[in-house]
Amino acid sequence: MTFSDIFKSSFIDSSTDLTVIQICSTLLLSFLVGFFIFQIYKKTYQNVVYTKSFNLSLVMMTVITSLVIMAVTSNIVLSLGMVGALSIVRFRAAVKDPMDIVFMFWAIASGIVIGAGLFLLALVGTILIGLILFIFNINMKNETPYLLLINFSQESDEVQVINKIKSKVNKYLVKSKTVNGSETELTIELRIKNGEMGFVNELKEIGSVSNAMLVSSSEFTN
Repeated sequence: MTFSDIFKSSFIDSSTDLTVIQICSTLLLSFLVGFFIFQIYKKTYQNVVYTKSFNLSLVMMTVITSLVIMAVTSNIVLSLGMVGALSIVRFRAAVKDPMDIVFMFWAIASGIVIGAGLFLLALVGTILIGLILFIFNINMKNETPYLLLINFSQESDEVQVINKIKSKVNKYLVKSKTVNGSETELTIELRIKNGEMGFVNELKEIGSVSNAMLVSSSEFTN
């Protein structure tokens, strides 16, 4: 095809007719895939405030993207016009969680694949991505990172504190040690499985320990 062929009317006017059944089946599949993404986002959400409107936007993003791709693939002239129109669109909403970007890209990619008619690819890819996210979410919930702040006045109690922590958790790291007169403060990063926080009460019973506080070292979880 030469450059002049682009301006031939036969090429410009070329289009693919879409039947009502094709349109409905494509949009229905994109809705089902978007709803699957909706459920995965809801089940794997890690922050405090769950934003349902954002999750619903993932469903609509999948459907609308598939609609646009159907229009683009059916008519050459329309596709060129849409490229120009969409190029001026700018989104200014701040995305706080990097995982939200992953879900947005997942919804858009699914809409593109479904709109292009690659239904099998969309279904298999969606299921595999959903399983991967769900498995990683289970591992993240099993071990939650925390910061332990503990204060004591006798230096000899530091060994008992460390030994107690070592016997209760699998992983820990002393982040800082602050000595203010006779008072010593330790900041320890550790991971707790299944919310086992009872050892904090045991630390409070050690000798000169005056304060033991456990704080989430990342964002709060549901």
